[in-house]
Amino acid sequence: MDLLEVRDLLEFPEGNNASDTVINGVHFNLTTLLHFNFTLYSNGTLSNGSRCILTDGDYTPDYVWTNGSFINSTSCYNPVDPIGDRAIAGIVFAVLFAFCLVLVLMNLKKHGSLHLPGEKRFTPIGRRWQWYWSIWVIAMAVVSLFTNVDVDRFRVMGLPIILNSFFWYLMQQGVLALVWEAARHWGSWQERQFIDPDPFVLREDDRRAKFEFWMPLVFYLFIWLNFFMIIPRNWGKIELQRTPQQIEDKAGPAATDVRFKVAALFLLFCWIIIAVSLRHSVKHYKPRNRGIINKAIGLVKYTPLRFRLLLPLALVVVGFQAFCAFTFDYSVLNAQSNLASVYVGGYVPALLILVVQITWGFRTPNEDKELIRQRRTRGQEYDREMGYVQKPSWWRRGNNAMRHDQAGTDSGATSRGVKHARIKEMRNAERHRGLVELRDLTKSGPGGGPNSARRQSEVNLLDGSKKPSADASYMGKSDRRRTEHARNAAADLLFPAAGGQSASEAQAARRAELMMDGPAPPPYAGQQRGRGEGDAARDATTSPGGAARSPSANTGTSSAPPQKIKSMLDV
Repeated sequence: MDLLEVRDLLEFPEGNNASDTVINGVHFNLTTLLHFNFTLYSNGTLSNGSRCILTDGDYTPDYVWTNGSFINSTSCYNPVDPIGDRAIAGIVFAVLFAFCLVLVLMNLKKHGSLHLPGEKRFTPIGRRWQWYWSIWVIAMAVVSLFTNVDVDRFRVMGLPIILNSFFWYLMQQGVLALVWEAARHWGSWQERQFIDPDPFVLREDDRRAKFEFWMPLVFYLFIWLNFFMIIPRNWGKIELQRTPQQIEDKAGPAATDVRFKVAALFLLFCWIIIAVSLRHSVKHYKPRNRGIINKAIGLVKYTPLRFRLLLPLALVVVGFQAFCAFTFDYSVLNAQSNLASVYVGGYVPALLILVVQITWGFRTPNEDKELIRQRRTRGQEYDREMGYVQKPSWWRRGNNAMRHDQAGTDSGATSRGVKHARIKEMRNAERHRGLVELRDLTKSGPGGGPNSARRQSEVNLLDGSKKPSADASYMGKSDRRRTEHARNAAADLLFPAAGGQSASEAQAARRAELMMDGPAPPPYAGQQRGRGEGDAARDATTSPGGAARSPSANTGTSSAPPQKIKSMLDV
């Protein structure tokens, strides 16, 4: 059905008398209706310019009061009509966009995850912005498409057409931002791969870096200007599409004013910035070509297939917005517009851009994982160049043999005891052989020297002819005293004192020796000061060597006495 019905003025039907009229089988006071300037229209509405009520079918009021109010009336601005083709198409497209939302979230999880430490130069949020803008586009598109249901159901056009147009323009801005972030991040990814082998191959303060710093700011400036030209406005005139005269006088001029035209121009500038950014990335991070023709061929060659599709689709978005700014008959703002124009030009490009992005996201790996793979491949190439053979996967740095032995020693208490017994037996046998050799050496040669007593004690211990004395066993309860007695007994056995003394006797002798008064200490060097030359000469003549020393410091030109330094200030 037509969304707009041409309405004509009708005469009120005659009633029972001159002050009575019958509308759809219901009697109304004609005098009251004329007093409040109500007019009957052919589209089944009754309006006085400020109020509008439905008068057809089940929506006819039951009674009108003398103050101009109706009983059981229905406003013209309620969704009472069935849905039409525009609403059905809107629901289908909304379902498609909602399905894309699930796939976009999967790609956000895949490409937004970190597998390498974060870098200040390449922040993780930079790779996620394109998916954030995809979510924005889907949200705006779904809201705009679902409002098409009320565009069909409203008998007199009102708020739904404004909501539909409002969110559609927000979706268009998000589409351009999505393509921009995709192109910008692709350039950032190329730079990351370019500098990964050598982080200092590119400077961070050159002309290239400054260009990449200012480009996003300029792009979002034009996006903001597009937003400022479209969104903050009086949208009330757009809904005035109830009669052909209203469309011609109010809705049409409001939908094609100069602000919509300038906004489309700003959106075109955004598309140009995207193309320039893509050219910049190819120029700096891909092999260079010489000559205009070769550069053009290289630009097409090194541009990914994704952007060969995204750029034309984004240009269609810009072109259709400009087309709507000049032609109201095929505009999204027109409630009676051609459906093919509205959906093919207004929603299909955005949906295709999302499909391209989702397909690319599923076909490409995570950037961190791809960078790890490139580093591994590069390391293998370096190994082949140097002739280095990579160790097998089971080769790991570690003391595996010791771990195996340790595991064997921990297998049971019996095995530990057997092994310790063998080690002790080997040590005792080695010590026995040493003592036998020492005994033979002692018997074959004359004894003497400071260690002769110790050797003789060890020989006696081996022969069993003489046992070293030891203190009696401690019978008390103190563990510390028992340990000291055991240690002293072991010391007497292993290190017997010279002359056959016991350990206690040796300690007593050593203590007495330390308490004895020894010789007087030598005089201090300072006592030599102040003595005359005669004393020095006398000391020199009475020296053990018998040679007199000259008081001079090895000089043959002066016989003066050496200088006496009294303080550091004399130096």
